[in-house]
Amino acid sequence: MTSRSLKWWQWETLFVTMGGYALYYIIRKNLSIAMPLLGEIGISKVQLGAFLTAGGIVYGVGRFLNGIVADRHSARKVMAIGLFICSALNVLFGLSDVIAGVPHSAAAVADATGSVPPAAASLVWTMGIIWILNQYFQGMGVGPCIKTLPKWFPPEELSTKQSIWNLSHSIGAGAVFALCGWVLIPAFHSWRLCFIVPAAIAAAGGVAVLWLFKDSPDCAGLAVSGASGDSGKPGVSGETGMDAAGYKAYVAKWVFRNPKLWVIAISDFFVYTVRFAALDWGIVLLMETKGLSLASATTLCFVFEILGGNLGMVVAGWATDRFFNSRAHQTSVVCMAGAALAIGLFWLVPADAALWLKLVPFMMIGFFIYGPQALLGVATTQQATAKAAGVAGGFVGIFSYASTILSGIGFGYVAQHFGWNAAYVAMLAAAIAGGVILSSIWRASPA
Repeated sequence: MTSRSLKWWQWETLFVTMGGYALYYIIRKNLSIAMPLLGEIGISKVQLGAFLTAGGIVYGVGRFLNGIVADRHSARKVMAIGLFICSALNVLFGLSDVIAGVPHSAAAVADATGSVPPAAASLVWTMGIIWILNQYFQGMGVGPCIKTLPKWFPPEELSTKQSIWNLSHSIGAGAVFALCGWVLIPAFHSWRLCFIVPAAIAAAGGVAVLWLFKDSPDCAGLAVSGASGDSGKPGVSGETGMDAAGYKAYVAKWVFRNPKLWVIAISDFFVYTVRFAALDWGIVLLMETKGLSLASATTLCFVFEILGGNLGMVVAGWATDRFFNSRAHQTSVVCMAGAALAIGLFWLVPADAALWLKLVPFMMIGFFIYGPQALLGVATTQQATAKAAGVAGGFVGIFSYASTILSGIGFGYVAQHFGWNAAYVAMLAAAIAGGVILSSIWRASPA
C-alpha cells in the first residue's frame, strides 16, 4: 500500500473515533443545559448535584470495566453498542415524567398554580436511576479510542494526534449546548427534547461507527511501522497477545502497582473537578453569578468548549511534542497553573461588566483545563504501556469521575448553603492541588 493510503486511513480513523466519542457527549452533557428547566419543576441544586455525583462515580466504574471489555474485544463493536444503549436510555430519561406518573410540563404546572411545586419523589428517583444507567454504558466510549489510536500512530506523533482526538469532548459538548440552548429550549421550552433529539442523532451515528471504524491497521490491510501498540487481530488470547494469566500479571505491574499512574490518577481527580464544575454547572453559574440570560450563558459555554477547549487541547498537544519532549504530564502542570489564574480572574469579574470581560476569562479556563484533560490520557498510556492502555485509562477514569463528589453534589451543596463565592474558592483550590500533585513526577520518562 502507498504512503498516501496509510495516511488516509490514519486520518479516517482519527476522525471516526472523534465523531463517535463526540456523539457520546451529546447524550451525556445534555443534562447540563437542561438543568435550569429541571429546576423549574422543583428539582433542587442538591438533587441535580446528586445526579451528577452518582452518575459520575458510576461512569468511572463503567469506564474501568468497559475498558477491560474494549481491551479484549473489537473496539468498533464496543463503541457502537454503547451508543445504541445510551441513546435508548436518553429517550427513557426524556419520558421519565410519564414513566414516574408525573405527566405535567413545568410551564403548565406553573401557569395553573402560580408557583412551581416540589418535584415528585418518584420523578427524582426515576430520573436518577435512568441517568446512572446511562452513565455506566457511557463508559463504552473512551476505551475503544484509547486502545485504537496507539495502534495507528507512532509514539512521536501520539501526543499531537490524541490532543486532536480530544477535540471530540468539546465538539460534542458544544454541539449539544448549541442544539438545546439556541434551538430546542427557545423554540419549545422543553427539557424532554434535550434528551430525545440528541438520542436520535447518536443512534444514527452508531450505525456510521459500525460501517467506518477500523480496529487496527491490519483490519484495513495496512501496517504501521513504529506504532505504539500491537496490531494483531482478535484471537483466543484477545488483542493483547497474552493469555489470561499473563494479561492479569501485566496489568497488575503496569497499572495497579505503578506509583506514577497513581499520581496521574489523583491529579486527574482535581483536573476533572475544575472541568466539571465549569462544564456541568456553567449555565447555572453564569446565570446566577454573572447575571446572564440563558442564551448568553449558552454562548459563553459554547465558546468555553469550542474555542477555549479545542484551541487549548491542540496547543497543549503541539507544545508537548515541540517543547516538552513528548512528556505530557509536564505540559499539564503548566496548564493547571494557567487554569488557576483564569479561575481567579473570572471570579473577580463583576456581574454588571461587559459581556466580553466575562467571556475571555471563562474561555481561558477552558483553554487551560482541556490541556491536561487531553494530555493526562496520553501520560496514562506512556506510563502504563499501550498493551494496558484500556485498563489504565479506566483506572484513571475512576478517579477522574469520582471528582463529581466535589463538582457534583459537593458543588451544589456549597452553592446552595454557602453561596457561589465559596464554590469559586473550591474550584481554585482544586486547580492548585492538581498542579502541585502532578509536579511530583515532573522528571518521569515514558515506560
